Amino acid sequence: MLSMLEYIKTILQKVSFDKALFEKELAKAIQQLVVPDEVKQLKRWCYAQFGKVYRVILNRCFSRVQFT
Repeated sequence: MLSMLEYIKTILQKVSFDKALFEKELAKAIQQLVVPDEVKQLKRWCYAQFGKVYRVILNRCFSRVQFT
């Protein structure tokens, strides 16, 4: 069984062909993760995977996150 973080990564990879859908799913994913460390892991992974293509979207979505 996949962890929530792994499931989210799978979804983001599958929707990465569409900019609007990617942003929608990323925003939803960030809200679903309740453990701050998982959000940080997702952020690192997203920038590594999609940083060249979707840097503006990543900046926008992750700027809303408050790490405690």
